[in-house]
Amino acid sequence: MSKPAPKAIDPSQIPELSRAIVSKVKFPVLATVDGDQPRVRPVSPVRTEGFTVYVANLKSYHKTQEIAQNAKVELCYIDEDHNQLRITGVAEIVKDRSLLEDIWKSNKLLQHYLGSVDNPELVVYKIDPHRVRFMVEWALHYHEVPLG
Repeated sequence: MSKPAPKAIDPSQIPELSRAIVSKVKFPVLATVDGDQPRVRPVSPVRTEGFTVYVANLKSYHKTQEIAQNAKVELCYIDEDHNQLRITGVAEIVKDRSLLEDIWKSNKLLQHYLGSVDNPELVVYKIDPHRVRFMVEWALHYHEVPLG
């Protein structure tokens, strides 16, 4: 069986290709650490600004404890062609009331399940990117994506 050959890409296209993956992949995988055990799960971002991603959560979910112990996280987006985008960053709880209300107003699912932006179970994390990497399927090499 022959080894698959990755598609060649122009390095100047990497930022655009990376933004396209974030735009079209609706359920990236979030990685956290639980003690010495990695944990991953799909998430549904409630807002994205470039490579800054906001994720809603419930206080009673275990990942809340994991992020409180170690706020370093990684999101992995994989598109239908198996291209990958990895966003490595730090999760912080959003406390800005106007931002929370804006996210709340734009998300019918949150409204339906939680009833109020003041629901004490609601936690919204802002994942501040420190590193973004892109890989074309089968390339086995990540390209650094400029954050700015």
